[in-house]
Amino acid sequence: MRDAVVVEAVRTPIGKGKPNGALAHVHPVELLAHTLRTLVERSGVDPELIDDVIGGTVDQVGEQAMNTTRYAALSAGLPESVPATTVDRQCGSSQQAVHFAAQGVISGAYDIAVACGVESMSRVPMWSNVPEGKDPFGPGIAARYPEGLVPQGISAELIAAKWSVTREQMDAFAVSSHRRAAAAWDAGLFDAEVAPLEGITRDECVRPGTSTEVLAGLRPAYHDPGFAERFPQIEWNVTAGNASPVNDGASAVLVMAGETAARLGLRPLARLHSFAVTGSDPLLMLTGVVPATEKVLRWAGLSLDDIDLFEVNEAFSSVVLAWQQETGADLDKVNVHGGAVALGHPLGASGTRLTTTLVHAMRERGARYALQTMCEAGGLANAMILERI
Repeated sequence: MRDAVVVEAVRTPIGKGKPNGALAHVHPVELLAHTLRTLVERSGVDPELIDDVIGGTVDQVGEQAMNTTRYAALSAGLPESVPATTVDRQCGSSQQAVHFAAQGVISGAYDIAVACGVESMSRVPMWSNVPEGKDPFGPGIAARYPEGLVPQGISAELIAAKWSVTREQMDAFAVSSHRRAAAAWDAGLFDAEVAPLEGITRDECVRPGTSTEVLAGLRPAYHDPGFAERFPQIEWNVTAGNASPVNDGASAVLVMAGETAARLGLRPLARLHSFAVTGSDPLLMLTGVVPATEKVLRWAGLSLDDIDLFEVNEAFSSVVLAWQQETGADLDKVNVHGGAVALGHPLGASGTRLTTTLVHAMRERGARYALQTMCEAGGLANAMILERI
């Protein structure tokens, strides 16, 4: 059977997703185009050979409408003959793009594909695609969940309550994320993956000087009297400090058949070993990373002890800490170069951002197997295992 390998992976620096953010002046099509252009340049692959470009974007409206990935590919200078599409699996959109690209290669539908993603949350704020007063769920969902679904922040609070994750634990995890990210930057470990853009060379949200004392002074981010009455178990411990910020950024990975890489004289960073996607309770919403991890390990015929590195998206600290309780994973192997709490979470770009960081960390640390998983709105999660070859 054919295999699928990653031969190059790049990302932009990640900016604050606010009007004064470092990348707020850059159109999202151009953010993604920059990573695609850099990906081709660094790999040396003839872009005529690319069979498809699959991109993730969450809020597909305004400047991120009309199949953003296609126009980013054209802006990057890829031939007009190279097709492109944009997918939405919420926060896991570009990880799903990796799955689709690899599955296309393994099946023989592609020889070479690009998986990528972008989100400019400064220019296209979250929920921009749901006009005020409009219901994106419909009457069937209202009937099935008569008490109503909840926003992600409330889900993060419910997870903290259910798994008894304390404010102190979440804040300590967040501080660790910032310190790991800062240490990785200082050691030059991001140099191989980051494509500087218009003088921006580093991630904007990393705060190396933060501390648990500083984070302890932050107010709850999602307190709501109505939800407090409905869910008395919530202790309101999720803050802006122990959750991911809103961000701008783009990322891309080049996927091809192992035999194609050999023919082109390219050295793979990793083999895309196994994939899983799962649904979970849409009220808790963010717990799908647990069954997704179990499912992908089962598909791979591996155990947790076989995995040397993990990337678990830090949408909220409570999610990763609950995942750790359920799986028993060693946190020293999780998000070793920092995660979304520090680096940022540009929604549609985060999946391939995690992959980019992971394949470079695997090479740096000599890891054989690595596992990536992401929680996603609506009660979804993707997981995949990579193998260094």
